[in-house]
Amino acid sequence: MRLYLINPHNPAVSLTNRKSLWNRFRIWKPLGLLVLAGMTPSEWEVTVVDENLGPPDYARMPRPDLVGITAFTSQATRAYAVAAEFRARGVPVVMGGIHASMCSAEASERVDAVVTGEAEGVWHEVLEDAKRGALEGIYVGPRVSLDEVPIARHDLLAGEYRLGSIQTTRGCPLRCSFCSVTAFNGGHFRHRPIDKVVDELRLIQEKYVLIVDDNLIGTRGDHIARTKELFRAMIRADLGKKWIAQVTINMADDEELLELASRAGCLGVFIGFESPSVEGLAEVHKKFNLQKDRDFRSSVRRLQRHGIMVVGSFILGLDVDAPGIGEQIADAAGRYGLDALTLLILTPLPGTVLWTKMEEQGRIVANRFPDDWRYYTLAFPVAQYRQLSWAEVIEEEATCSRAFYSYPAMFRRALGALWRTRRPLSAAAGLLANLSYRSNAAHQRREMERFDLAGPGAASRGEKQSPVVPVLQAH
Repeated sequence: MRLYLINPHNPAVSLTNRKSLWNRFRIWKPLGLLVLAGMTPSEWEVTVVDENLGPPDYARMPRPDLVGITAFTSQATRAYAVAAEFRARGVPVVMGGIHASMCSAEASERVDAVVTGEAEGVWHEVLEDAKRGALEGIYVGPRVSLDEVPIARHDLLAGEYRLGSIQTTRGCPLRCSFCSVTAFNGGHFRHRPIDKVVDELRLIQEKYVLIVDDNLIGTRGDHIARTKELFRAMIRADLGKKWIAQVTINMADDEELLELASRAGCLGVFIGFESPSVEGLAEVHKKFNLQKDRDFRSSVRRLQRHGIMVVGSFILGLDVDAPGIGEQIADAAGRYGLDALTLLILTPLPGTVLWTKMEEQGRIVANRFPDDWRYYTLAFPVAQYRQLSWAEVIEEEATCSRAFYSYPAMFRRALGALWRTRRPLSAAAGLLANLSYRSNAAHQRREMERFDLAGPGAASRGEKQSPVVPVLQAH
């Protein structure tokens, strides 16, 4: 039996997948597919295809007995095209991942079976039904104990990436309005056994590793204690890995945690600051950032003193955002002392509180689904913004990027990193990252300036949006 597990081309990756050494670090393995490959019985010959590495020629590949496809929302348009190609050849297709989970009715019209939720709990059932030619329409995956999650088959895509990848936790208790993690993985923070994490790290051939957890360290004392144990185990194993991860700003509150993270190989962290204003943080349900009368600059400096680079993320297009917000975000990122800045455009993703709100208000403008899903990369305006037209959103992004990634600002950051760390290579890496971010921001801006949608969005690019047509139901 032959099984193809496919990660469709992601338009979000295409914005940065240009010929640059640094950009190779922004493409990571489809870890969920590699985990399912690790669960698949030996009677199946498994091939994992990542379209972000290059376009495959499916017609020349041996005909499979089953195709499994995963997709984020921005991949859904391509996922359905891949499914149609194989179904036209009489090959059954099963689709899972976060988009299929949140838009199961839409997906069910385009594939033979949909897996909602976490696939590990139903994968063996899917394969057995496929062998019998009796796939069910929907398989509801339960939230599994991470003790049951096997080591991923990293060998199936060996040598193709600069970054390895691994997961150590699932779930997030923060429930931010723009994020669907809680709806998909739940609000309970679940941990993989530490020995399994270390064993899997040993099998990853890449020196640099992305820890894909939505929040590696958690938000409570017991979460932090477990993370310290993980770091101690990584230090004892002496694996020689360097890694980056997503965390919350409370990582800076524990000096022992920072010391252990540095010794365990932490190179950098990605932190969601979301908004420069209290009102903006309240809007996205991220008041967690303001606990303990947070001094962001001091928190960032504590991380950096341990040689940990801090990349901060902000969202543009909140209801509280007015003209001038781009400059405000750049100013805040500079005051906080961030090493790099990622600016995202507010995007209502299915399954989020934000989606429900904007759908009820008729504010989802890019609504010709499934074709318009390809614009849901967090880099395009797709909705009606309260105080900004689409043209103004693009201009505010440009203002922010030009200010934060000006050549004088980038060189000041590099010199500051050299002074703090006394590590010329680290400072040079930070400068290279900034140059890459600057280049990609300019490329992304050109893409946005060409961006046009037939329909209500097209008429709204240059001036404030008028009322839009009713949004299509996506699920």
